[in-house]
Amino acid sequence: MSTLSDILKKGRSVPHHAPWQRAIVDAATWTLAISALSEGRLILLGLWGEASAVHMALLDEPTRAIGVLSLEEQEEGGYPSVAQLHPPALRLERALRDLTGLEPQDLPDGRPWLDHGRWDLRHPLGERRVALPEVGPYAFLPAEGDSLHQIAVGPVHAGIIEPGHFRFAANGETVVRLEERLGYVHKGIEALMAGADLIRGAQLAGRVSGDSTVAYAYAFSRAVEAALGIDVPPRAIWLRALMAELERLANHLGDIGAICNDAAFPLMLAHCGVLRERVLRAADAAFGHRLMRDRIVPGGVTSDLNGDGAAGLRSLLLEIRRQFPALVELYDNTASLQDRTVGTGRLRAELARAYGAGGYVGRASGRGFDTRQALRFPPYDHLVFDVPVLNDGDVNARVWIRIREVEESLLLIEQILDRLPIGSVLKAIPSVGERREGMALVEGFRGDVLVWLRLAPEGVVERCHLRDPSWFQWPLIEAAIEGNIVADFPLCNKSFNCSYSGHDL
Repeated sequence: MSTLSDILKKGRSVPHHAPWQRAIVDAATWTLAISALSEGRLILLGLWGEASAVHMALLDEPTRAIGVLSLEEQEEGGYPSVAQLHPPALRLERALRDLTGLEPQDLPDGRPWLDHGRWDLRHPLGERRVALPEVGPYAFLPAEGDSLHQIAVGPVHAGIIEPGHFRFAANGETVVRLEERLGYVHKGIEALMAGADLIRGAQLAGRVSGDSTVAYAYAFSRAVEAALGIDVPPRAIWLRALMAELERLANHLGDIGAICNDAAFPLMLAHCGVLRERVLRAADAAFGHRLMRDRIVPGGVTSDLNGDGAAGLRSLLLEIRRQFPALVELYDNTASLQDRTVGTGRLRAELARAYGAGGYVGRASGRGFDTRQALRFPPYDHLVFDVPVLNDGDVNARVWIRIREVEESLLLIEQILDRLPIGSVLKAIPSVGERREGMALVEGFRGDVLVWLRLAPEGVVERCHLRDPSWFQWPLIEAAIEGNIVADFPLCNKSFNCSYSGHDL
């Protein structure tokens, strides 16, 4: 039985890929890794490509080992499809083909994913091109059976949300199949990254998904620092974690209220909305921006925390701790609300594990992976916190994971404020003069955000791949809603709260 370490040893190691190894492998070793994925021995973290190479990031969860495999020499017919044996790779491979033209052999689903038939014939990240299909109706998968009908929702929705199309096959009110079509908010982030300097790269990363601007800038900066071997000032390291926990706190409070609102309980939305606004105002006072956008850059942070900002954050902790428990009790003791959330949209533990689902989606279904705990990157290696895990896998469980994570973030913020070191917050980026690579995983509020990049000798970004946790969570909504009624889809969908923009890049 080959481990990730064994598989990596079969390839040729690429230097400067700190902190994890990248190995160039042949098709046989690539196929060996696919078998390990299909057997559940490895977790797929990411899959991306460029003009003549395809890359796959893998996690050996028991040992917490992470590595990247690269297949550069491909046969005439393309590279061996990962999705052929491991379904979580399917959308990644369809998107990879749209972006680079690299063809997966025996791909189970050959339909385009990001490309809606409106793109230029030239691929933004590659030289080769597959034939584009004729523009026409998207071929949704058929559902057969007596008394079935289809319901089309989106891509333009009634609320002010991002576009995405949902095609239901239903028997009366019961959902038999849901199929998603995304890609409507593709921005070409990875193509824009090529040639960008490091400050511009951090700005682009922070705009992949607006509600995770801290997590993306954090991951991008850590990837750059890994590539260049930079030691960030200790105060900056702790301030980054402080921003990340504030972002997590704001998003979880907003989600708890929004989920309850979709279950016809707007009172929770109002109260949670007030607390979320309080977090955003405290972040603005502390760091000069409500979402803390562009505050994390390679080498440190651009905004320090003064005494007034710290006092505002301590006041915030007191206010949330005073008001939040009553809201939790209200949620738990409202029978009509529990009737909507308990047992709805159940995600099986084996699916969460197979897809490597992170964040509250994975943890509500028994998968407790959290990069802050699993990888113990600083300053989390000096902080005390728990990662809540439940096994019910329903909307209610995803709410409770958020509730517990709010409580943990309050503890983490308090610890950071108590132990925040003094000193500088930004270090100059050195000129290396050679090609370097780096990768980072950072825990966003939805789960693990991955950034892999290659820097050119002159210090600009040559290639950068950014992977949102939603890539592995969007497909799971299709499984979770099956057997539920159509009216429960908004509730189930909100409990996942996947990112359209983060997924569509």
